[in-house]
Amino acid sequence: MSTANLSRTEARRRSASVQVRDHRVELDLSAATDPGRGTFRTTTTVRFAATEPETFLDFLGPRVHAVTVNGEPREVDVDGGRIHLAGLAAENEVRVEAEAAYSRTGEGLHRFVDPADGATYLYTQQEPADARRVFAGFDQPDLKARFTFVVTAPAGWHVLSNQPVTTTELGPHGTARWAFAATPPLSTYLTAVVAGPYHRVTGEWRAAGDAAGAAPLVVPLGVWCRASLAEHLDAEEVLTITRQGLDFFREHVAFPYPWGTYDQVFVPEYNLGAMENPGCVTLTESYVFRSAATRAQHQARATTVLHEMAHMWFGDLVTPRWWDDLWLKESFADYLGTHAVVAATQFTDAWAAFASRRKAWAYAQDQLPTTHPVVADIPDVEAAKQNFDGVTYAKGAAVLKQLVAYVGEKAFFAGAQRYFARHAYGSTTLPDLLTELEGASGRDLGEWTRLWLHTSGPATLRARATLDEDDRLVRLEVHQDSRDPVTGAEVLRPHRLAVGLYHLTRGGLARSERVELDLTGRSVDVPGVAGLPAPDLVLVNDGDLTYGKVRLDDRSVATVREHLSALGDPLARAVVWSALWNSARDAVLPAADYLEAVLRHGPGESDTAVLQGLTANARTAVEHYLPPADRTAGRARWFDGAWHRLLEAPAGSDAQLVWARAVTGSGAAVPEAAGRLRALLEAEVPDLPMGPELRWATWQALAALGVASVGELDAELARDRTGEGVTQHLRALTSRPDPAVRARAWEALIHRTDLTNDQVDATIAGFTAPPRPRQGYAEAYFAVLRRLWQERSIEIASRLVRGLYPGQQDAAAGRRTDGHPVVRRTEEWLAGNEDAPAALRRLVIEQGDHLRRSLTAQGAAQA
Repeated sequence: MSTANLSRTEARRRSASVQVRDHRVELDLSAATDPGRGTFRTTTTVRFAATEPETFLDFLGPRVHAVTVNGEPREVDVDGGRIHLAGLAAENEVRVEAEAAYSRTGEGLHRFVDPADGATYLYTQQEPADARRVFAGFDQPDLKARFTFVVTAPAGWHVLSNQPVTTTELGPHGTARWAFAATPPLSTYLTAVVAGPYHRVTGEWRAAGDAAGAAPLVVPLGVWCRASLAEHLDAEEVLTITRQGLDFFREHVAFPYPWGTYDQVFVPEYNLGAMENPGCVTLTESYVFRSAATRAQHQARATTVLHEMAHMWFGDLVTPRWWDDLWLKESFADYLGTHAVVAATQFTDAWAAFASRRKAWAYAQDQLPTTHPVVADIPDVEAAKQNFDGVTYAKGAAVLKQLVAYVGEKAFFAGAQRYFARHAYGSTTLPDLLTELEGASGRDLGEWTRLWLHTSGPATLRARATLDEDDRLVRLEVHQDSRDPVTGAEVLRPHRLAVGLYHLTRGGLARSERVELDLTGRSVDVPGVAGLPAPDLVLVNDGDLTYGKVRLDDRSVATVREHLSALGDPLARAVVWSALWNSARDAVLPAADYLEAVLRHGPGESDTAVLQGLTANARTAVEHYLPPADRTAGRARWFDGAWHRLLEAPAGSDAQLVWARAVTGSGAAVPEAAGRLRALLEAEVPDLPMGPELRWATWQALAALGVASVGELDAELARDRTGEGVTQHLRALTSRPDPAVRARAWEALIHRTDLTNDQVDATIAGFTAPPRPRQGYAEAYFAVLRRLWQERSIEIASRLVRGLYPGQQDAAAGRRTDGHPVVRRTEEWLAGNEDAPAALRRLVIEQGDHLRRSLTAQGAAQA
């Protein structure tokens, strides 16, 4: 194991012998605008108590200049990512002077030069263990301490951190020095520095005192973005959502906002949706809408804003002791982000998007052979990096939604309040939370915890109806089938769920009965339904209370094929759409049938978040699940259908925009699409807002078809010379169906180390753009895997391993999935590389499983 990959055992050993008092971090960013300077000076002074004479600090940087221990200069002893310290006293002060590197991969201190105006922007991203790329410290979550940041930078800049500025002093040569107030106890990964000529909009949130004893509170608010994006920043909407969220959490958490200020900065080339740095949240710049945005996009941004706000308590105030309990922050934030959006903002229908899109991520992740329990086994920080996944976020959130249904919302928040009061500014594990939830609810959660948090895989839920000769119900049962994909053991979890009975009426597909019940074994009878007319649709998990894949019975499938648009409840429709997609992924419903359902009933879908998911799923179904013999016709069917639905959508509507994106996404694989794509660029679709996003998507489709010249792509770049424009131009150039272009893209990805994170993504997207040959480069891929993992940062290596896997393959009639050459080659690589890093093996296993699933679906349709 590399010394840069801190293990859980090492972290526990270190935390048992060290108690950190505080850090003073001084960063000299004064030369950040000089492209020839790839590093910056970083000086850290750490005070800590020690019970052992030796320990180490974490640091990943080009060089360490000096180490001083208790005033005594020491020989620099650096081993990979560690600075070894010896001869420690009971109380220590260690000063490290070092050189750290500016990042272009979104890890550590990222530097971005805006092509629109040449301005330089910096921000940190440090989770799970990249604070060591910025300063020397004890980079593990349980060694919390106070941090004081002092930053030198160009005088005309703004500089932000987790706490307010205490002093600003002008320095020599056009520089200034910002000193920030000391933070409350924080984990290293939560510290933040943002610097550059950012544009700002300010406000404040005020909370009056109340009868319960809460004191009045005023929190300064800031919303920031690059200066060249200022005209697109709808800061007032962000501030409104922020105030609504702070109102909600003040009432429900009952622990005053603890971080002083609340800045939210939209930053470029970001690897995440957002990061919960207390007092200084960073968010992806894609939430600054340069083009027309749907209500669903605004809803997604609001959910992200409140997800990060939930972290101010779940994760920042109280932090998991180690990454095993990552769910203690991410699952809670994912659940509460949606819960708060529904309860406190205009987006009261956000649970439908959660049911159809967020949980789709969870179901897909939870069926992989690498799935894990919500409470995971995380042996090291590389494993932690990969567990920011659909299980930790979306499954955990769905499980918490089930827990709230189980114990009641009032008891849930009462337990949370007790948890924060007892553990504020500390680090915890699962039992600490369960103690408070059990105390507040009066329920023993031991068995619930074992079954929901310590097992893997989703249950499959289905209804079985027994009818009499008059087509009335004699009996209706709900069954669950569930095996842990890791252990193979049967797992029968307790589900609090609802069953909805729907009938076709003149007014649509209406619910006649809804029964809530507890399913604790393999099956349970639905009470009170005997003698009722047989429903046209039986919807298990109506209201989406629990976590489990729903299988519709044959009668219900026939009903929704014809009448899904007539189902009026958006959340019920989302559950049905989820059931259909899971059936398609599991090769139970043919991909062609799913495609026809989207084309037939998608235009009737009022929730654009759900509709966006449907169009993305339909494209996956065409490219991966349709049999090879049907794919060309399927591509044409999907493009033509999306085109006509675009023309039929109300002018200027969200639906029009979603269908336009479906047209550009699917047109890249349909030669006959070129004329219609050109019509989009020439504004021949009435009132369709052709902003930069849609224009680039159209040019990329034309480039993939081989009908866009380099000159035309360059002209579009001249029209949009922004950071996003440069990236999208690269993707379009790389999408051209020229073997030489593809070869150059491969060489750039494998051999160049100067590509930024966004440039890597753009090049991969162009390299893999359909219709690409489904062969070639496979052997080269497997040959280079270990070198990529060794030479690149884990962020970039992970993108390359996932993105370049040769997963677009065709099933051959009569050949078993295991016999496919790429499946065999994947298994051979795994067998021959058992000593490869576990995180790398996990990625290869997962990509192989995705390929198996697509080949199985293709084969089932051919049978």
